[in-house]
Amino acid sequence: MPPIDFLPYVQQFFVEHKLLTTIAAIALTYVFKIKLASTIKRRARAKGEDRRYLVNVIKNLINLSLVVCFFVYWSAELQKFALSVAAFVVAFVIATREFIQCIIGFIYIVSARPFQIGDWIQVGNQAGEVTETDWAKLTLLEVDIDSYSHTGKTLFLPNSMLLLSTIKNLNFMKRYATHTFTITRDQSVNLFAIEDELLAYATEHCQDFYEVANRYNALIEKRLDVKISGPAPAMYISSTKEGKDQASFTIFCPSEQALEIEQKITRDFMQLWHRERQKLHRNVCVQV
Repeated sequence: MPPIDFLPYVQQFFVEHKLLTTIAAIALTYVFKIKLASTIKRRARAKGEDRRYLVNVIKNLINLSLVVCFFVYWSAELQKFALSVAAFVVAFVIATREFIQCIIGFIYIVSARPFQIGDWIQVGNQAGEVTETDWAKLTLLEVDIDSYSHTGKTLFLPNSMLLLSTIKNLNFMKRYATHTFTITRDQSVNLFAIEDELLAYATEHCQDFYEVANRYNALIEKRLDVKISGPAPAMYISSTKEGKDQASFTIFCPSEQALEIEQKITRDFMQLWHRERQKLHRNVCVQV
């Protein structure tokens, strides 16, 4: 008895049940992506590596391959459909304008590469760490620029925003940042009298990481081809419109230590400021 050839039956099934085949292919591809991503992440954790970029690329390649296969599979139906709805093409484009802009935005970030997975970026007023990109959206873990820390919120930005908003790559702030803060007091104390002591205290607080900060500062200047402040602390004394004195400090420090060092310098400022004020008060009492 000759063997039964199942190939014609399989081909006939694929031709007659395209919708069922498409749904099954989507389901199997989805399960495959989840399993593959889970395997890569598990191996990356075991080796202590960050493979989020690889997972993101693989997902997008699988999605692209699936879309291309479906276009080929449904080519005859799509051709008939295109001919039958030619009069509605303009309306269709207008209705899907946002989606088309999202696709163009994805093509832009893939070709121009303004950022990578894991970078800190700012799009418009939204800032965060890039965790995933796809055809429709950009996923960010929100970052508070003032405290250089994650807020715990997840942002989903449509790719169309990338075409209409300025993209700022803040990746150099992920490790070190140029942190600036201002302290304002009344004019009862001459701030120039305590400037040298404040700078000495600030330098002392930054001494532990000064060498690393110096190398990182030079690396950023070389990469960006610009001159940035640091790594030595700087202090600028000025006055406000209300007639009060203010001291502005600029420090180049590890991002996670910025607020801690700000508190230390603020504490030193307050101690020196009250010391000088007490001296003035005692001198006034002696003269009286």
